[in-house]
Amino acid sequence: MNMNILEKTDFKNLGEKYTGKVRDVYKQADKVIMISTDRYSAFDRNLALIPSKGQVLTGVSKFWFEQTKDIVPNHVLDFPDPNVVVGKKCKVLPVEVVPRAYMTGVTGTSLWTLYQKGMRDFGDFTLPDGMHKNQKLEKVVLTPTTKHETHDRPLSSKDIIYGGYMTKDQWEKVADISLKLFKRGQEVALSKGLILVDCKYEFGITEKGEMILIDEIHTPDSSRYWQAATYEKRIAGGLEPENFDKEFLRLWFKENCDPYKDEVLPEAPAEMVEELSRRYIQIYEQITGDTFKIETGDIEKRIENNLKKYTIK
Repeated sequence: MNMNILEKTDFKNLGEKYTGKVRDVYKQADKVIMISTDRYSAFDRNLALIPSKGQVLTGVSKFWFEQTKDIVPNHVLDFPDPNVVVGKKCKVLPVEVVPRAYMTGVTGTSLWTLYQKGMRDFGDFTLPDGMHKNQKLEKVVLTPTTKHETHDRPLSSKDIIYGGYMTKDQWEKVADISLKLFKRGQEVALSKGLILVDCKYEFGITEKGEMILIDEIHTPDSSRYWQAATYEKRIAGGLEPENFDKEFLRLWFKENCDPYKDEVLPEAPAEMVEELSRRYIQIYEQITGDTFKIETGDIEKRIENNLKKYTIK
């Protein structure tokens, strides 16, 4: 197993650095350099380092940006390295759009969680009584949430417009594009034997006023995928769908410590880390149809070399 991993970067002369959960972002006057590390985060902290994860996220996004650029332009200027995307700098819209095709989820903002608590009216759509977990919705719904707040809050289209998050025109455009992107995502995923269950999109406005898709798209970190071949049978049998599951590591931490309160966390078991890395690589290969090339050597050195042309003199 290649244990060559990228925990963090600290490049000088690439611009102002911002550290996200998974990415290190360097901001320049007209562009942003986004480096995907191998950090695995949950409970608002870094739990483990998963070999090849950053490379998978970048490669999967690259595949999907290509597949969808006829629907909406995106922020991509260059992929100078397997872990890096250089994107156009823009004004980021403060809402994440989450299209959902199935009744599922475990987090506080997920449909199934809210539905179980008795919620039926979600602002822009109403769900009937008697639905069960992992059931397909009659039509795809959009469940936007706030971005940049400590905890994401669900928003309705009225909240977005009257709350001043976006103008009515912007929201209508974002909603329309999101549904088209998701439909394309579902079609392409199905041709690869996968069901795209839900995902999140982020948008920005360029200096010229053009709306573009930013961040990442349809990656295993921002989307839920189920294996299509076994879905019907497993649901009929009362089982969970066969999914790309990264929850098992999260659950291990929940069982072995208090990830919200403990100052020092136990180290993730090596075999779990290896298994998760294998799953990331497998989903990359299933989505893109390409064989994953594990990069050897010093990742940080390689990235530094590949980003030489972007250093600020």
